[in-house]
Amino acid sequence: MNIIKITIAYFLLIAIVYGQTTSEYCSKSKITNLEKLNKVAEVNYPGDDRFDVTYYKLDVTLDYPAKKVSGAVTIKTKSLIQNLNTMFLDLQSHFTVDSVKANNNKIAFSLSNNKLTLTLDKDYNTGDEIDVVVFYKGTPGSSGFGSFEFGEHNGVPAIWTLSEPYGASDWWPCKDTPADKADSSDVWITADSQFVSVSNGTLEEIVLNSNGTKTYKWKNHHPIAQYLISLAVTNYAVYKNYFKYSPADSMEVVHYIYPEQLNDERKNQLDVTVNALEVYSGLFGLYPFVDEKYGHAQFGWGGGMEHQTISSMGSFGEEIIAHELAHQWFGDEITCKDWHHIWLNEGFATYSAVLFGEAVHGKDFYTNKISTYMENSKNAVGSIWVEDISSVGNIFDWNRSYTKGALVLHMLRGIVGDETFFNILKTYVAEPDLAYGVATTEDFQKVCETVTGSDLNYFFSEWIYGYDYPQYKIEWNPVVNSNGNKIQIKISQADHQNPDYFTMPVQIKILGGGKDTLVTLFNNQNNQIFDIKLSFIPSGIEFDPNNLIFKDVLNITEVNETKLPKEFSLSQNYPNPFNPTTTIEYTIPNSTHPLIPSREGKEQSDRLARNLLGGGTLTNFSVVTLKVYDILGKEITTLINKKQLPGNYKIIFDAKNLASGIYYYKLRVGSFIKSRKMILIK
Repeated sequence: MNIIKITIAYFLLIAIVYGQTTSEYCSKSKITNLEKLNKVAEVNYPGDDRFDVTYYKLDVTLDYPAKKVSGAVTIKTKSLIQNLNTMFLDLQSHFTVDSVKANNNKIAFSLSNNKLTLTLDKDYNTGDEIDVVVFYKGTPGSSGFGSFEFGEHNGVPAIWTLSEPYGASDWWPCKDTPADKADSSDVWITADSQFVSVSNGTLEEIVLNSNGTKTYKWKNHHPIAQYLISLAVTNYAVYKNYFKYSPADSMEVVHYIYPEQLNDERKNQLDVTVNALEVYSGLFGLYPFVDEKYGHAQFGWGGGMEHQTISSMGSFGEEIIAHELAHQWFGDEITCKDWHHIWLNEGFATYSAVLFGEAVHGKDFYTNKISTYMENSKNAVGSIWVEDISSVGNIFDWNRSYTKGALVLHMLRGIVGDETFFNILKTYVAEPDLAYGVATTEDFQKVCETVTGSDLNYFFSEWIYGYDYPQYKIEWNPVVNSNGNKIQIKISQADHQNPDYFTMPVQIKILGGGKDTLVTLFNNQNNQIFDIKLSFIPSGIEFDPNNLIFKDVLNITEVNETKLPKEFSLSQNYPNPFNPTTTIEYTIPNSTHPLIPSREGKEQSDRLARNLLGGGTLTNFSVVTLKVYDILGKEITTLINKKQLPGNYKIIFDAKNLASGIYYYKLRVGSFIKSRKMILIK
C-alpha cells in the first residue's frame, strides 16, 4: 500500500476514532494495525507445538536513521517429544539471519515463508533443554502502524511496537502463539544516547556505551506471552507516583510521556492510574506484577495496548487508562489460550472499566454504560467465540469481542448476585492452573460452576457460542375472582437458529395496590406460561426492570380473556349433594348495557374499576341477583343483589337452617337468567 493511501486511511480513522469512546480505540487501532498488509493470511498459527518456550531474551540495537534492527534473540526451550531434531520459529522472511546456535553449537537453518527452520545439532528427547540463539538483522515489518514503527513526535524520533495478535515475528524470532508463554524474559535495547528505552518489568541497568549509545536492560520476572513483549523509545519525560498496597509497601507507577505533553492536565489524567490500581486490587486481588511496576509509555497511535507492566498509550482518558490496566489481570496475568477466546481479554477489560466507573461515579454511570453497550452489541455478527481468526477485524470486533463480551459478565453478575460474582473473579485470577497462564472459555466456566455450585452450561453455550440475543414477547393476564388474585405470564421469544431460544432467569416486577413485587422466573422453554399467586390485584408488569439481560422486548401485552370474560356462565354447585354448605360460581362478561351512562356515572365507575382491579377504565357495571328457591318456587334467600364488574365470582351458600330437600338457585344479570338444581341432605 503506497504512502498516500496510508496517510488518507490514517486521517479518516482519526476522524472516526475521536467520535468514539476511548476504550474503543483499543479495538480500532488493533484492527488497523494488522489489516494494512493483510499479514494474517501469511501466519502459520499456532506455531511449532513440539517444544515449549521457557525464556526469551531480546538483545537488540536500533538504528533510527537507517530504520533497521539487529541483534541476538535467545530462546530457552524444552523438547515435548522424543527425537526432536528440527524445529521452527516464526520470523518474517525479509530479515537476514547471520547464524543460529543451539546449546552453543552452530547449526544449519533456512528462512522462507516467514518460518525460520532449524536443524538441531542432535536428537533431543522429552524434557531436554535446548537454548537457541538467533543472530539477525534487517528492516522490521510494520503491519499498519503497529507491530514495529519508526515514527516521530514534535520532530523527535520515536520507535514503538504493538505485536498483537500476529505482529511479534515482524521484529523478532519467536513462537508466535499466546498458548506458549515464556516463564520470564529480558529485553535489552541499545539506541542513541538521547533516547529513553522502555520495556516490560524492572529496569536492571543502564549502560553508557563508548559509541554514543545507551543500553537499557529490562527484566520481566513473570510468565509472558510473546505479543506482550514490547519496546518504546524516544526522549521521554518521566512522571512517577506510587501505589501503596499495604501499610509498609508501595509500587512505583511510572509514566513515560512526550516532554511537550507532560503538563498539569496530563498529570491529573495519569493520577487516575493509582485509584484504578486500588479499585481493581480490591475487586480482583492484588495487582499481579506488584513486585515490578505499572505505568504507561506514550506512543504514536490513538489507542492503547496492554503490554505487560507498561501499557503503550496514544491517549489518556479515564476509560482507556482503566481498560488497559484491567488487562494486567485479564489478558496479561491470564491470557486467552488462542484468539478464538479473545473475549476473555477484551470483554473482561471492557467490563472492568465499567466497574471502575461504577466505583468512582456511582450506579447511574454503570447503568448508562451498560445500556450503551447493549445498543452497540446489537450490531454484533456471529458468536463471541471468534470463528474466523484469520481476520483481525473479527478478532477485535468492538461490538462482539468488547461490548458483547462485557455484557456476558454483566448478565452473569445479574444471575449469581454481586457477592458471588466478585468471588468468581477473585477465584479465577487466583486459580493455580490459570494464574500467570492461559485460559479458554471452558476454564472460566469451570471456575464459575465451582464457585456457584450450579450448572451454567446453558449460559455459556448460548452467549459465547450462540448468535444474536433474545427478543421477547410478553403476555400477562390478571386473574381476579373470589378464589384469590394471581397473574399469568407467558414468555415467548422470536425465532433463533443458534440457540433456538435463550434460557435465562428473568426478573419481572408486578405492579398494583402499592405492593409492587419483584419475581424471578427461570425461562427455559419458548412460549412458557407461569402462574403467580398474589396478595393484591395486579395492574401491570415491567419485564427485566433492572436491565440484567441483553435483549429486545418486542411487546408486552395485557390479555383480558380471564379478567373480562365474554360469556355468562353459572356453574353447578359443589359439592352436590351437600351438607350444610356448598359453593356456587358464576361469570359476568363485559356488559353491553352500561348501568350509569352519565359523565358523572362514568367517572364514578372508572374510580371503582381502579379500586377493584388496580387500574384501567371499565364503564360497564351490571345489576346481579342470585337467589335460592325451594321445589315449589318459593324464594328462600337472596345471596347477591348488587352492581358488579365483569369477572369470575364464587359464593358460599350455608343451608344449616334448611331442611333436607331439593332447591334451586337462579342467577339474573340483565336479560340473562340461568338456574340450577341442588340437593341438601342432612
